Amino acid sequence: MWLRQLKRYVRKKARIVGALGQPILFLFALGFGLSPIFQQAGGIDYIQFLAPGVIAMTVLFTAIFTGMEIIWDKQFGFMKETLVAPVSRFEIMMGKTLGGTTVSVIQGLLVFFITFTAGFRPESYALLPVAFLFLVLIAFLFSALGTVIAARLDDMQGFPLIINFVVQPLFFLSGALFPLDNLPSALTFVTKLNPLSYGVEGLRYSLTGASYFSPFLSASVLVGVTVVVVLVGMYQFSRIEV
Repeated sequence: MWLRQLKRYVRKKARIVGALGQPILFLFALGFGLSPIFQQAGGIDYIQFLAPGVIAMTVLFTAIFTGMEIIWDKQFGFMKETLVAPVSRFEIMMGKTLGGTTVSVIQGLLVFFITFTAGFRPESYALLPVAFLFLVLIAFLFSALGTVIAARLDDMQGFPLIINFVVQPLFFLSGALFPLDNLPSALTFVTKLNPLSYGVEGLRYSLTGASYFSPFLSASVLVGVTVVVVLVGMYQFSRIEV
């Protein structure tokens, strides 16, 4: 039992450290690489534009990997021990989701402070609590989504497929790397259907003062989609066989 707990502890620490590599690469390679092009094209500071997207990316990928923890627990029997505990499955699902949310928010805060080394500065420090709120909303939504996905999978081989065909498009079509203005109509339609777009734009508003969507709309969409995902998660967890 202690060996299993040790493995879980080491795995979580590795997730926290390892997940910082990708956002740092995006921030410095893309940020400094494309900044001259963006300044010549429209005069915007690409680091200021990119930083909120990189923070949202960190939260997204960390949160969605909550599902990997659940699949791991399934394979090694820990989930079966949890499901027979004298608590409701809703409470178990929420515990997993809140755990993933906490780790994701910590990762997002770490990357937020790393962006300062690249030259990023918030437009208004008074809006930082709003940024933290959007950080939590993004983390909770995609932690819940990872939980829902994991409830339907029994092996880890299918999870990378979910990352490639679901999570990667969510990120690249969210406006994290490019402005949502003046896109082709088809692409605009897709980005408006993407819940991460509202998270990125809400975070961008609270950190830079600029946003494609209003912050109220962004928060409303995130809350609405989260409620739907949690309800689906409750149903999926009720169907897991002990």
